[in-house]
Amino acid sequence: MTDTGEQSVELAISAPHRELLDQVLDKWSLAVLNELCEQPCRFNGLRRAIPTVTQKSLTATLRKLERNGIVERVLLSSRPVAVEYRITPLGKTLRPPIDVILEWATAHMPDIERARDAFDKAEDDSTAQRFSTQ
Repeated sequence: MTDTGEQSVELAISAPHRELLDQVLDKWSLAVLNELCEQPCRFNGLRRAIPTVTQKSLTATLRKLERNGIVERVLLSSRPVAVEYRITPLGKTLRPPIDVILEWATAHMPDIERARDAFDKAEDDSTAQRFSTQ
């Protein structure tokens, strides 16, 4: 992908990069990271903090994040034995780039909303035109 401005910079996203970004920047991963950046949490604590996530999705998300070294699973020496999830030092390094993306989204949301509205209106007009000619 190249920029159409005066300086052309190629953005090459390899398969391993795409896979990693898909795994750590998806809907549930961001929600989990948001919670774990504040404090370690047990599974049920995460379920309460993110009420819309299913048990299956939360389990899969935690496994992906653990596999990528972003989250660690710690066995607590309690009775009964409990598990706590914590963000790793590597996971903490995700915060700044995510914050930059969120700042960009906040700054450009009015432009994005206008673009969405224009696109949706054009789609609606196109659909209405197709049905009126049938």
